[in-house]
Amino acid sequence: MASHQITIKDIARTLGISPSTVSRALKDHPDISVETRRQVQQLANSVNYRPNALALSLRRQKSNTIGVVIPEMVHHFFSTVISGIDDIAFSRGYNTMICQTNEDPEREMRNIQALLDSRIDGLMISVSKNTIAAPHLQRLIDDGMPVVFFDRICEDVVTNKVIIDDFMGGSIATKHLISIGCRKIAHLCSPDTLIIGQQRKEGYITALQEAGIPVENRYIIQADSKEAVDENREQLIAIAPEIDGIFASNDITAIAAIQILTQNGYRVPDDIAVIGFGDGPIATITSPTLSTVEQKGFSIGEEAARMLINKIEEGPVPLEYETHIFTPLLRIRESTRKI
Repeated sequence: MASHQITIKDIARTLGISPSTVSRALKDHPDISVETRRQVQQLANSVNYRPNALALSLRRQKSNTIGVVIPEMVHHFFSTVISGIDDIAFSRGYNTMICQTNEDPEREMRNIQALLDSRIDGLMISVSKNTIAAPHLQRLIDDGMPVVFFDRICEDVVTNKVIIDDFMGGSIATKHLISIGCRKIAHLCSPDTLIIGQQRKEGYITALQEAGIPVENRYIIQADSKEAVDENREQLIAIAPEIDGIFASNDITAIAAIQILTQNGYRVPDDIAVIGFGDGPIATITSPTLSTVEQKGFSIGEEAARMLINKIEEGPVPLEYETHIFTPLLRIRESTRKI
């Protein structure tokens, strides 16, 4: 019996009783004698019997498992989101299954199908930066699957969403640079296909316009990763003599820009002030420490899990969808403090 997963049938065969008797004995059913219950439960404990989770979910039509799809496991923001999700899920009696897309829409679809095949009760997703259309997600919702978007969303898909105010984040980051005297501010942005990137760039542009500062298109460089900054190194070096500030769409990009500026003789913040977006641990250990916008990953994860589980437990009853928007906070450090 020890060579495979122990089943009710195995216990029944060993004790010479029916599987239904074993099942009821394990549940302490009063119709089963005290002695039989004792024998069944003692044997079950001795062979480390565990109920088959898939069989239980098939009977109950519920697996108490939720799926999470994220772009990257190693990104600090997404790791904090997962921590928030897992805290709420565990407290509500749910397990989590996590997949990453590596920014690949095809892999995103395959991950979702794998989670569906595992009989998840609901899905939380932050879409890849290359996911432009999302009929695969709309079909899930049309079929009754509870879905919650977090951080990166699809505007055309109507469901619950948990985000931070990226427009405000871009605006307060740029306004901070303006407040310390910057007037020629570059922006290292995400692709326009990514809504959070659009919103942060719009916040940047609006802050400049409100301050009466012209928007220079050549100061806007599409680069939202270290690799992309390296690829655009020459463009950044070319504008460096003119600019006095940089707002980067995330902390990694900001730090990559600081490294290039430093290697080319520019001092941060004396010559060029730099601010990022995210506020992960790397922001406090880089030199100079990085001013940034706090993204509140843990709170976003908690709220997304709460929303999803509430929807799962509501069942098919029609429910108005809602969007929870967190307010970003400015974290001022050395990279924007004029020395």
